[in-house]
Amino acid sequence: MKKQRATDGSLLASLPWTLAALTFSLTPHIQYLPVWITVSFLGCAAVRWHIERQRRHLPPAWFRVLLALSGFLGVFASYDSVSGVGPGSALLAVMAALKLLETRQRRDQFVLLFISIFLIMASLLREQHIWSLPFLVAGVILTTTAWLRMSISEDVRIRDSFGTAGRLLLYATPLALAMWIFFPRIATPFWSVPIDNGGATTGLSEEMSPGDISSLSQSDAVAFRVKFATQAPPPSQRYWRALVLHRFNGRTWSGNEPSIDLRAREEIRVSGEPVAYEVTMEPSQQQWVFALDMPLQWSLERTFMGPQQQLMSVQPIDRRVAYDAVSYLDYRTNVDLSRMARSWYLRLPESRNPRSIELATQLRSAAADDADYVNDVLGMFRREEFYYTLQPALLGSNPVDRFLFETREGFCEHYASAFAVLMRAAGIPSRIVLGYQGGEMNPLGDYLIVRQSDAHAWNEVWLEGRGWVRIDPTAAVAPERIEAGMSAARFGDAGARWGLTAPTRWLYNLGLTWDALNARWNGWVLGYGPDNQNRFMRWLGMDEPDWRKMVLTLLAILLLLIGGLSLLLFRRYRPPKKDEAALLYRQFIRKLAIVPRPGETPHQYASRIASAGAAYPGDVDAITKRYLAARYGAPDASALPALRSAVRNFRKRTLQGLP
Repeated sequence: MKKQRATDGSLLASLPWTLAALTFSLTPHIQYLPVWITVSFLGCAAVRWHIERQRRHLPPAWFRVLLALSGFLGVFASYDSVSGVGPGSALLAVMAALKLLETRQRRDQFVLLFISIFLIMASLLREQHIWSLPFLVAGVILTTTAWLRMSISEDVRIRDSFGTAGRLLLYATPLALAMWIFFPRIATPFWSVPIDNGGATTGLSEEMSPGDISSLSQSDAVAFRVKFATQAPPPSQRYWRALVLHRFNGRTWSGNEPSIDLRAREEIRVSGEPVAYEVTMEPSQQQWVFALDMPLQWSLERTFMGPQQQLMSVQPIDRRVAYDAVSYLDYRTNVDLSRMARSWYLRLPESRNPRSIELATQLRSAAADDADYVNDVLGMFRREEFYYTLQPALLGSNPVDRFLFETREGFCEHYASAFAVLMRAAGIPSRIVLGYQGGEMNPLGDYLIVRQSDAHAWNEVWLEGRGWVRIDPTAAVAPERIEAGMSAARFGDAGARWGLTAPTRWLYNLGLTWDALNARWNGWVLGYGPDNQNRFMRWLGMDEPDWRKMVLTLLAILLLLIGGLSLLLFRRYRPPKKDEAALLYRQFIRKLAIVPRPGETPHQYASRIASAGAAYPGDVDAITKRYLAARYGAPDASALPALRSAVRNFRKRTLQGLP
């Protein structure tokens, strides 16, 4: 016999809720999923709803198998993998779409709601912003409501279903908070999930070509936040060192692979007062660790100092990290430079940028010494018609020549590259430092925000007896960029980004407030790691907290919470107290020792006893009347005592003729 595949419309009431829960849980993944997956899911949802309304047949099994194979191959072709957050989320979305096409009963909808829960949790693996909490709460409530709508009658109001889902979430909240606070935290996760989120990057790489940094100038993304222990240094001294470039092929600057140098810290000579601060760094997928120039101490584990005094992590920064550091603004490095090192920082490619080399030779011959020559080049940038712009012209194969003699407009990397070439052509060792400069103080949280728009390139030249000296040629052309920073322009164009021309101070303050909330969220919630947990346990009075003490404490708190919730639920949902009139009538029946028949009313029961010729049937009739009056009659304070007295005084007599 051929199996019937047509639907019967029994899911018309609950299917919309299942579709709503799935769509809501898929929303945060849409921006990362290929378009074809989103379109496929929406198409399958629309087809399934049409099938249910029209009582049509579901697609045949061979067609669903073909779609499943096509979906798997499509995910593999889109990601070159089937593991990780990206491919995993894509497979879940494809699974939900295909499961809709074979959903026939309510138990199939339970599977779909399980997929919805997995999609909600998978979004937390990719990002955990402050808005993730309301999304998580809304998703759980919506999915639980969809679950309830499948299990209750249609006459139950939607508002009541939402209320029940909300109460269930409230009951679970204390348990979740206890687990989050007391469950032992570890420094590294049990497993590593590859995340394909390319948005959380610094924009800095191990190479620099003209135009690379200027492309970041309009990005408002946060690179890191800084909390100073004392007063923050002025903007002109906020140089955040990341990496150093020293190799030049005529157009592109590059550096060496990250390597540790045990002598790098010993070659730093400092003076003046130290600057202590805490950095909260966003995921960058790079090994660079940002620090105020020049760092001498840092707390981030598995971090070392490279040969050019840059901080590097052993592994790429793929999660938000917080670390303390101490830097000195007055310092000298590598006062004694070896001959081999000098040759590294003087190399220039042959037959590239010849006009720049000729210019350097002329300027150096007119200068008294290297320091005088450095000032002459900066004076040239300052006096002549050089312009600072975020949209420079293309420079071609000899970018330094064309920049110095033709376009004369560029961003920080143009000036840093040209300055380094002019220094090397004159026999002065030079290199380029990439990092960030400036930052924006948030008075609401008293911390510094350093954004991608603050990315910057500057130079270091080696002078006899002084070592490496920081020189920023951008300051000679656009001193306001260094004194105020790129973030200073954010107030002026805060409204323009929203298409407004009205005063925008309130928008600017709103942005700072939102960032302050994000910073608190990062510090209190996402930053609740082993160190913060141990500090919190000590604050609670736990001496020398370890995982055993925290596990025992967690178990004790969970037992108390479960006991308290059980008592609350018992008091709220305990069965109603039995009617005393019914209990008295049951006692009367036990005295008679005659069991009522199924469906027999008290009157019928009394008539059956009377028709059997029982002695004293008047007693039975009297008790029956008193029972009906006490249980079903008008409110009367004397009815129940009268029934109680009659049952107590009733004595079983000889009952004749009863079966």
